[in-house]
Order: sequence, then C-alpha cells, then structure tokens
Amino acid sequence: MSAYRGGLNTFAVIGLSSKPLHVFGKPTYLCEWVPDSTGNGSGSVTVSGTKILPDWGYGRVYTVVVINCTFPSPVGIDGSHGGRLVLHASTSGGGDANFNLTDTIDVLEEKNGLLNSASNELAEFNKPQKYDYLYCGSPLYGNLSPQRVREWIAYHVKMFGERSHFVIYDAGGVHSEVMEVLRPWVERGYVTVQDIREQERFDGYYHNQFLVVNDCLHRYRFMTKWMFFFDVDEFIFVPKKSTLKSVMDSLEEFTQFTIEQRTISNKLCYLDDHPGKIYRKWGIEKLVYRDMMKGIRRDRKYAIQPRNVFATGVHMSENTIGKTTHKTEGKIMYYHYHGTISERREPCRQFVNTTEMKVGGKPYVVDTTMREAAGAVKRFELRMIGSALLKTRQ
Repeated sequence: MSAYRGGLNTFAVIGLSSKPLHVFGKPTYLCEWVPDSTGNGSGSVTVSGTKILPDWGYGRVYTVVVINCTFPSPVGIDGSHGGRLVLHASTSGGGDANFNLTDTIDVLEEKNGLLNSASNELAEFNKPQKYDYLYCGSPLYGNLSPQRVREWIAYHVKMFGERSHFVIYDAGGVHSEVMEVLRPWVERGYVTVQDIREQERFDGYYHNQFLVVNDCLHRYRFMTKWMFFFDVDEFIFVPKKSTLKSVMDSLEEFTQFTIEQRTISNKLCYLDDHPGKIYRKWGIEKLVYRDMMKGIRRDRKYAIQPRNVFATGVHMSENTIGKTTHKTEGKIMYYHYHGTISERREPCRQFVNTTEMKVGGKPYVVDTTMREAAGAVKRFELRMIGSALLKTRQ
C-alpha cells in the first residue's frame, strides 16, 4: 500500500499479506537500504523488519501487516544522493519445510537531494505540526447519502476549527453527489480525498479498514498533534462548559484516549409542532432518541498523539509509547447514528412525540444535544461556503 520515513533511520511499510500464511506459517521480512550513488546495490544496509499485525485477527483472505524497518544508523541523509528502501518478504517455509519463496519489493524511493543533512532532517521531523487535529476516516463505500455527509463535515469543521484537516478514503463511496458536498471543503483546504478504489479487489476485513487507518497514521503522523479515528455516522461532542481544546489539553499527558458512545436510534424521529417541515430538517435535528439499554458493551473510538504510535486499529491502538486512558466519561463522547449514511433515503421510520418510550424492549429517551447544535452548524456552513449545498438531496 505505502511506505513512509519515520526518522533518520526508521521507516514504516504498510501492506496486505496472506492471512493463512500468517496463521499457519512464520513469514519473515528483511529491510534493505540501497544508496543510489552505488548503482549496483553495493554499500547497501540490511536489517530485519519488525512485523506488526494490527487487525487483531480480523483479516479475511488478506491480513494487514505493518513492517518497521529501523537501521542501526541514519540512512539516506547525504544530500548528494538518494536511495531506495527494498523489502524482502519471505514465506520462510510457509508450512512446507522444503519450500521458501521470497518477494523483493521496492517500497520507497527518495530522490537525490531530498535530505540534505542529519540536522535538517531532525528539524523536519521535529518542527511544529501544521494541524492541531487531523481526522483519519475508514474507507467510504456504497451509495452514501450526500446530505448525511454534508451534516457530518460541516459539524466537524466547525468543532475542530481552522487548524484541522479531514482525510477521506474513497473505496467507491465518494460518488459524484458526495463529491459535490466535499468539494467546497477540499477547495478551502479542510479535506483531502484519497482514491483507494483499487484495493477493493483484495478481500480484507471491512474494505481493508485496518490498512486504511495505518496508511493514514504514517502518512500524516508528523503533520498533526492529535489524530482522531471514528466514522462518518459518528459525531464528536464535548459538554457546553468546555471546548475541544480544553478537553484535549487536559488529556495531553496521554498518548491515547478512548471516547464513549451515545447510541441514537436510526429510525425514531421526534415529531414537533411543524410536522410538514420534518423532511427538510437535518438528521441530527430529528433523530433524537437515545438508546438507554443498560449492561451492554458499546464500541469506543479514540484519538492519539501519532508521533508515539507505531501501528493502529479501528477502536484503539496497542502499539504505542506512553499512557492510554479510558476515563473520559463526561469529558468527550460521540453520538452514533448507525446506518443512517449508508442509504440514500429519509431516515425517519416512526414519528414519536413522547420524551420516553420502549421499542422492541429497548428504552429510549429524548436527547436534544445534537439538535440544539444544528442551527449554529447551518449558519457556519453558510458563512464558510455559501449556499451551494442548500439543495443537497438525501
């Protein structure tokens, strides 16, 4: 998939590999740095690659592999020549002691003069981050609702602020009408869309979700102080007496923290005094019934300081330097509107005008937190990008 330099002497290679091979065999990796000035590979340096499997066994035909290549001393820092990082991936028998296959892959090339000196390179990796907050999204696929995407991006650009950026990985879900919603934010420098439709050919877990988040981690790890991982049907929220900055400052001692979920019904809609206008309202205005079922485990999402992370997952990372905390209740949470973005239809299936109710044995209560935020988000969108999206359809 990709490879990135992580310092003077270290690199990360992100890709897919055979899951059966990793389950039943013990494949190995050898990293080789080949200076361009030699031409024939002499003077190259080799080191064993450290394998990380970040998808916790969720892989299918393919599993995600992150290879850390750390050389004993800096490589490629002489500006007079560049070099290549070559990965030698070996099956090491792969269940058959008489059979060994090695693939040699050029994973990274640095041109002449790219790195001028060790001191300049250190400055490059330690300079202040361009962003305070960067969003790494899971792959988008299917016939997504432009309106739901519109709400999500406007809300989070407002919340995350000017020094933020959102990376959207397109696995087929950024169709023309979704792109119309994203384009104004792309043009203003808030959004980058990465085309990864080609990876859909490979049968990995959930459209190769773990591959995507690890590419995002290493691609942008030196550009942002904090990196968030959650989905486009999830909305981050902090209580009114705090700000996102005050919450993040209070968690600065941690490399990673997880975020509690508040689950919102994707079918029940609040019927207020203007029933004729309900279909014109945003999803976060009318989907206000919160699932209050007790005693069940709800998934959490998370944020990290990426310079201290070697590989990452969907709900948290196990490959970090520094502390992780899960004690964020009341500080930061996310509202989850499961399934509302995956179909281009009106989400309301049942209209209710009571504050508490049970459906299918599940208790629900009205939670107007996001509804109350919608007006300010709409005004923010109009101020930032004008009226271009006012006629956006489901």
